Amino acid sequence: MFQGPLNESLLKKAQSKGLLSLKVTNLRDFTTDKHKTADDTPYGGGAGMVMKVEPIAKAISKVKSQKSKVISLCPTGKLLTQEKIKSLAKEEHLVLLCGHYEGIDERVRGLVDEEVSIGDYVLTGGEIPAMVLVDAVARHIPGVVKEEESVKKDSFYEGLLDYPSYTKPEEFEGRKVPEVLLSGHHAEIDRWRRKEALRRTLFRRPDLLAGAELNAEDRKLLQEIIAEPE
Repeated sequence: MFQGPLNESLLKKAQSKGLLSLKVTNLRDFTTDKHKTADDTPYGGGAGMVMKVEPIAKAISKVKSQKSKVISLCPTGKLLTQEKIKSLAKEEHLVLLCGHYEGIDERVRGLVDEEVSIGDYVLTGGEIPAMVLVDAVARHIPGVVKEEESVKKDSFYEGLLDYPSYTKPEEFEGRKVPEVLLSGHHAEIDRWRRKEALRRTLFRRPDLLAGAELNAEDRKLLQEIIAEPE
């Protein structure tokens, strides 16, 4: 599952430049029976299978160091946010445990530093959430994204959604690029972009505004937006 997504585009370039190192560890390599069993039926009965604690404990012990942070990707974890991504990007080594089946033996919780979820929905396993986390964290490693300034203007970086972007042609099926973007007036362009980012956030994700870093000019722009006729 990991070979395609982790060996394409920016992640591939980052690894070739030595900016990022990724290694996939197979839990079955740490089992002891001939069938390499990494899961078993749950105590107390019920549907599904549960991942065994022994191979996970051995795998974590093998790959972690004193500078490692062990994260379990599971539905019960705290929601992954941009702030958490920026925090994780400062870590030297992340060990990502991918949940699967009906769940993981509860005793594994004592072996991890943190539990993370990418959303309130259920997937077939923690592999895709792990790839999401890797991709998001990689963007904050210096040199991975060529234009580092673009990272700081991403949606959620400052607690806001990103502003709308346009490229050629100037007109498509009657819809034109906003005049301000063609003006060459950089101060006006910056003001327009900030206002549109605030507008998007206000109408699409108003919940984000409570935690956003807003200054006096931002509040003024919000008042302008609210006062505009619908």
